[in-house]
Amino acid sequence: MFTFIKKALSGGVATTRYPLQPVNVDANFRGKPEHNSQQCIGCAACVNACPSNALSVETDLASRELAWSFNLGRCIFCGRCEEVCPTAAIRLSQQYELAVWDKADLLQQARFPLCHCRDCGRPFAVQKEIDYAIALLQHNGDSHAETRRTAFETCPECKRQHSLVSSGNIEVTRQLRGING
Repeated sequence: MFTFIKKALSGGVATTRYPLQPVNVDANFRGKPEHNSQQCIGCAACVNACPSNALSVETDLASRELAWSFNLGRCIFCGRCEEVCPTAAIRLSQQYELAVWDKADLLQQARFPLCHCRDCGRPFAVQKEIDYAIALLQHNGDSHAETRRTAFETCPECKRQHSLVSSGNIEVTRQLRGING
């Protein structure tokens, strides 16, 4: 029995002093996701990638905004949101102490103004997302990106209507000659 006690004492301390001293975590530890709403463009790529539906977006037409929300209580800390974010607005932190008294403290929210179509006036995209696309084109050497802002701020349905050819301009006889002859 003395050999067992001697071996246990020579082994040193096996536990940590956790509540009194913080635990050092690995550099690749996946802790609490932190959202930077200033850097976010509201593209909702994170919402599409989230397997646990912890992230959601809703279009609020009354306030003309996109409402982004993150429910930490549903998060499984997989890191997919961080991987797909084009602007690195979501980062997994080293924070692991996530207990709260009130369930509402697990909810993070952000709101983004919507861009309205220049032709029909309906909201179709987040304004920050369109501005980001134009800035990205300019950064990559497209000097005419800003002059095409009108096209960027037109909804896909109105663009489709502008590109349709009226039936009076379609030459049907050319196609009929190909069938008959």
